[in-house]
Amino acid sequence: MPPRPTLYILDAYSLIFQVFHAIPLMTGPAGQPTHAVFGIFRDLLNLRNNSKPHTPAPVIDGGGPVFRSEIYAEYKAQRKEMPEDLTPQIPVIQRLFAAFGIPVLIEPGYEADDVIATLARQGAERGLDVYLCTADKDARQLLNDHIRIYNLRKDQVLDADGLWADWGVRPDQVVDLLALTGDAVDNVPGVPGIGLKTGAKLLQEFGTLDHLLDCVDQVAGTKRQENLRAFAETARRARQLIALRDDLPLKIDWEELRADGYDAKALKALCVECGFHRFLDEIVDEAKPPEASWGTDAYQIIDTPEKLRLFLAELERQPKFSVDTETTSPDPLRADLVGLSFCWGEGVAFYLPVRGPAGSRVLDPSATLEALRPALTDPAVEKVGQNLKYDMLVLKRAGLEIAGPVTDTMVLSYLLESGERNHNLDELARRYLDHTMIPITALIGKGKAQIGMDQVEIPKVAAYAGEDAEAAWRLEAILAPKVKAEGLWDLYADLERPLIAILAEMEAVGVKVDVERLRQLSADFARRLEGIKAEIFALAGHEFHIGSGPQLRRVLFEELGLPVAKKTPKGEPSTDAEVLEALAARHPLPALIVRHRQLEKLKSTYLDALATLAHEDGRVHASFNQVVTATGRLSSSDPNLQNIPVRTEEGRQIRQAFVPGFPGWSLLTADYSQIELRILAHYSQDPALVRAFAEDRDIHTAVAARIFNVPESQVDAAQRRVAKTVNFGVIYGLSPFGLASRLGISQAEAAAFIETYFQDYPGVEAFIDRTRALAQQTGRVETILGRRRAISGIKNTTGRTLNLAERTAVNTVIQGSAADLIKRAMLLVDRGLREAGLKGRMLLQIHDELVFETPDAEIPRLAALVHRAMTTALTLSVPLKVDLATGPNWLDVAPLPAPPS
Repeated sequence: MPPRPTLYILDAYSLIFQVFHAIPLMTGPAGQPTHAVFGIFRDLLNLRNNSKPHTPAPVIDGGGPVFRSEIYAEYKAQRKEMPEDLTPQIPVIQRLFAAFGIPVLIEPGYEADDVIATLARQGAERGLDVYLCTADKDARQLLNDHIRIYNLRKDQVLDADGLWADWGVRPDQVVDLLALTGDAVDNVPGVPGIGLKTGAKLLQEFGTLDHLLDCVDQVAGTKRQENLRAFAETARRARQLIALRDDLPLKIDWEELRADGYDAKALKALCVECGFHRFLDEIVDEAKPPEASWGTDAYQIIDTPEKLRLFLAELERQPKFSVDTETTSPDPLRADLVGLSFCWGEGVAFYLPVRGPAGSRVLDPSATLEALRPALTDPAVEKVGQNLKYDMLVLKRAGLEIAGPVTDTMVLSYLLESGERNHNLDELARRYLDHTMIPITALIGKGKAQIGMDQVEIPKVAAYAGEDAEAAWRLEAILAPKVKAEGLWDLYADLERPLIAILAEMEAVGVKVDVERLRQLSADFARRLEGIKAEIFALAGHEFHIGSGPQLRRVLFEELGLPVAKKTPKGEPSTDAEVLEALAARHPLPALIVRHRQLEKLKSTYLDALATLAHEDGRVHASFNQVVTATGRLSSSDPNLQNIPVRTEEGRQIRQAFVPGFPGWSLLTADYSQIELRILAHYSQDPALVRAFAEDRDIHTAVAARIFNVPESQVDAAQRRVAKTVNFGVIYGLSPFGLASRLGISQAEAAAFIETYFQDYPGVEAFIDRTRALAQQTGRVETILGRRRAISGIKNTTGRTLNLAERTAVNTVIQGSAADLIKRAMLLVDRGLREAGLKGRMLLQIHDELVFETPDAEIPRLAALVHRAMTTALTLSVPLKVDLATGPNWLDVAPLPAPPS
């Protein structure tokens, strides 16, 4: 008997809300929220590529009054409005369904659940195997031999047998079970004290709800009998609300529902619009002719001295060429050079192997690099590449430095589309060249079978390396004119381009860590964790796995009887930090859990990890990422030094392990003081704010004095804390609710603080309104040096609570300008160090702070140089203030007086 065709019914809003809450916030190139779109896109691709359904059918609530509200007026009454970051994603998801060729079913006046039930019954009766893609537990009542529930993300199917294994009931008992337990999602009350396990046991014993209510006297437990009698009508009403209708008068065009294929062009356009370039490879355009071959078969392998001589003669005549390195590791400071590739025209590329499998013909590494030195260091020759910082570091380890003008296609792409998350070569080739690059796994494999690039046959490496060089060459021809046309070339040439070499040097130098001190701190934290664990167990009355969510929930909410504040997307009581901090007012155990989590993360993420990340030289060589954040700020990775916490004493202790690399040397730190607020004052030109900075007053104290209407001399620590939160929160659209949550005050008090703030500093509100208006008119915002970020979703309204796009716009102007400032300062410091011939070295850039190591004898000169560079990097309408400090490690630094101007 042939297999039955399939019908996949998608409970659209159930899936949309599920992915919205499960996936961290994502934004597209224009700053628009995209995480729900991403989740649905991923699910539909998986469904299409893996299941190939005969008929996919998304169902959406039709809206309007429903019969269940007539039965129970409070039905779904607790449901909040759709989150504002989800609302703009719904039309995009509807376009996504259309691009997949999937018609959406909307039946006005009916709930999606009933439409799903009716569609499922009709589909099964038509000989289809029906799969319900939903997270709604009500749908379990529909299970039968031909109707199942399908978990898209886990690729799991639930049938009647699975239901019995999970809940211990048959499909025909699901409605009665949920009537007993109630349904908090739909605001349907049940019988107090009866959960899924208890309800299932009762139904296993009595069969149905009606029989159970007729035999209450036979139920074990006096309290349970009382609840069943008192809430019998509640349960019967719940049964009416939970039972799904499968007899709606639907007129379904089954032929229209048939999945005939997707619109590849429309899907790819959505990928670009939303920044989902990872999906592009999975979308097959059957109408597109095969891609014409690049020059991969014609790339020349330069593997003899004679070939090298002829190649060099040709290279020397080129005013511009692209270069790429092949190595044995993605870590440039642990990678051995395998070969170099060059390109100076489409279809023209050369590969110079210096390592290869045993018996391969390769060039002598030292002689080859020495021969290439004139071309790679010629100040008149432009070098093009993709992620040139990597190549610079690899060649620097091999004794050769790239000098002269460089054009990095990765950085160019970033300047054009800072909101894009991915600027790697594969993505850029797809995006701009419509070309799919050879995957590296085709050469070295993956997993346990992976080999080194130096073990791959040289012709294969040549094709791969030459393609990389040619792709960079072709991309530069497209991206450089675009950057110039957008007026961004000066930003690249004067700021981002010279920064590439500076970051490469910082990564090569690294920062010394005291591994023994890390071990001491780790042991101390381990002792503290054991002490906290003992306190937790004493309060709980028994031992349990603190890291286990189910065990912790049982202790908090069942054994201690603490209230459930909120639930996870899966419907479980939440035990996140916000919930635990709120519960700490009722019981001491939640506060200890928070403390345990904090110490455990510090120990594992920093103390233990940093010791293993140190290289043979005892230094940690973090990567500084130039093309990651949408605002222009640098980020760091391997390790992420910018996330080392400094608000707690334990977090600050980690800094004690960062030390200078030589005896008689110290660390010097230089930190911009309240730079974002100074930039706010510059942009807003608010007289009170500008005056406070001009007079070098403490800005938080000054704001507190105005908010609380007291002299600055009488501002206490609590008032200053309020002002600091307002200063850094309100300018980014923090709502009264958000401010109240952070300060532990009422929303009315928070609203009053915000109102007073904007009354006292009207220029700030005017700046926010101008930024919002500009973003709405132009679709973008700019930083102080002209860095741009696309923004969409700005409302045509005014008000002090900003949506995501508006917060993004304001944040980009201020934080992005701060990024411009410190990058410019880094260039000036680097130039100053070289011109002065100082031995001191720039090690780290952490937010608004620079960290150096220096001989003690040079501290006064370096401090003066750094102070001058940072305070003069850009001219603002308020003074720039830099706090200098020096000491034997990053924690124990003592303030230095500001050098004379």
